[in-house]
Amino acid sequence: MRKYNKTVLYGLYNDEEILKSAVVAIKGKQVDIWDVFTPFPVHGLDPLLGLKESRLHIAGFFYGLMGTSIAFGFMTWVFTRDWPIIFGGKPYFSAPSFIPITFEFTVLMAAVGMVITFYLVCGLGPGVTNPYLDNRITDDKFCIALDITNYSAEEIEQLSSLLKNTDAEEIHTKTI
Repeated sequence: MRKYNKTVLYGLYNDEEILKSAVVAIKGKQVDIWDVFTPFPVHGLDPLLGLKESRLHIAGFFYGLMGTSIAFGFMTWVFTRDWPIIFGGKPYFSAPSFIPITFEFTVLMAAVGMVITFYLVCGLGPGVTNPYLDNRITDDKFCIALDITNYSAEEIEQLSSLLKNTDAEEIHTKTI
């Protein structure tokens, strides 16, 4: 299990629009948001949090390029060097007949490569259990989490009241 050694103050919300307005209000007070957890993707939340676009598509391009090279190179080697048989009147090197298999292998390599890369970057995989703040976050609640590890009791009280003013239904503290 991954341990962050952090104390987190988090507020639970019932609606994604209330969550987005709460993020704007908290960011407006110059408070750093540790993370936001939602049960489904919330459109427009990334720019509010100041998150950059993912670069996963760049890795997908290179995985696809690798798949194209492997498929086309392997078929070229098989049909021109390893097993040169003329069938159906086709020459040894018949590039148009390689296109469907090359395309399918390109898609397969890009998809599998991006899934593996995503799992590695996000710390997911078999046997990994990540800490969670509340069971309801994956069901129907939205959460804004603030790292309060090095904060004083007065600052924590101010952050709690800030979360309450942004219409948080519940406010809790948890060490993860």
